[in-house]
Amino acid sequence: MNRFEELIQELCPKGVEYRHLWEATIWDKRFNSVDRKKQPQIIVYPYLLANDLFSLEQPTGDVFLLSTGEKTGWTTTALAADYLCDGEVVTIPWGKSRPVEDIIKYYKGKFVTADNRIATSVDTSVLLNKYLYYWLLSKGKEIDGFYRGSGIKHPDMSSVLEMRIPLPPLPVQSEIVRILDSFVALTSELTSELTSELAARKKQYEYYRDSLFTFDDTVQWLALSEIADIGTGSSNTNEELGVGDYPFFVRSQEVRRKNTYEYDETAIITSGDGVGVGKIFHFVNGKYALHQRAYRIHITDERVLPRYYFYYMKSAFLPYIEKNSFHSSVTSIRRPMLNNFPVPVPAFEKQRRIVAILDRFDTLCNNISTGLPAEIEARKNQYEYYRDKLLTFKEVTEA
Repeated sequence: MNRFEELIQELCPKGVEYRHLWEATIWDKRFNSVDRKKQPQIIVYPYLLANDLFSLEQPTGDVFLLSTGEKTGWTTTALAADYLCDGEVVTIPWGKSRPVEDIIKYYKGKFVTADNRIATSVDTSVLLNKYLYYWLLSKGKEIDGFYRGSGIKHPDMSSVLEMRIPLPPLPVQSEIVRILDSFVALTSELTSELTSELAARKKQYEYYRDSLFTFDDTVQWLALSEIADIGTGSSNTNEELGVGDYPFFVRSQEVRRKNTYEYDETAIITSGDGVGVGKIFHFVNGKYALHQRAYRIHITDERVLPRYYFYYMKSAFLPYIEKNSFHSSVTSIRRPMLNNFPVPVPAFEKQRRIVAILDRFDTLCNNISTGLPAEIEARKNQYEYYRDKLLTFKEVTEA
């Protein structure tokens, strides 16, 4: 029996008390949707908008910039001035476009805050703030469901405050915090190591890819229009989308699903405009639908392996369009850019060897079901599993 199990057996073998958040926490403002009786006390923290918050950022400092997003930073007491706050708090953003679990924060000390909703324990002999943080983090998906609106969403705080939090005895809360702090530190260290390894593998992949696509004067070069059928799609993102049978390639990295298809072929898909220009590529073999501002490239020349061309385009197309553009950045692709794109066509067997090598690297670097990204995801899932298990209690019932 480990220390945590011993504490449970000793201090709360029959279960623990649950309370509503409004009973156990103090927030930074009174919410219109919440009965005043449920908020007898508030603690006001002056806040800055995000741009103003980060205008205070310094290379070093002792005041934390408590943002509403993933970016954080530090400033000084002098720069913080009238916006300087001090305390032990847990925050969720007032307006968000990302999952709560990505941006919920705990901090103890001096800080300047952006427009967060800020909570602190009514009584730390009953509820530890760090325990509150981990519990809210475990309920991130539920809290996401309380956010309303289009674009930047805002939380229905009456729903948040009605959530019921288990309150085991303080030694149990302390042990949970200790375990999760250790787990977070270990997971962070392992993830950092794996991320570094992944970056090194990607760098190695790019080196071998560039070496493989270095040819001598004997290799024939052809314009893309000579070896491929090039076209755009006709679908748009306003059409009804669901859990369809066919992939729908839009202009970004995102792939949606549709119940209808436009093409049944082997093709390379690339963005026609937007942030993905020259960077986003998909290889598809089968039925699919295509956004009207994305391009499909169907190789028709039997001398060229489609997957060989896919890898070559990933390697060479962005430098090509940047070099041949009149602007410092390329925001859209025009058909002549694709038509005139020069493609080296080595012997068929050499193409096969290049594809075999790059397929192995691609699996290692990018496939979420195998390789290093899967290991990083597994660490995250393992942490979440143990966190949620530690924070799940039987509710005590009156005898």
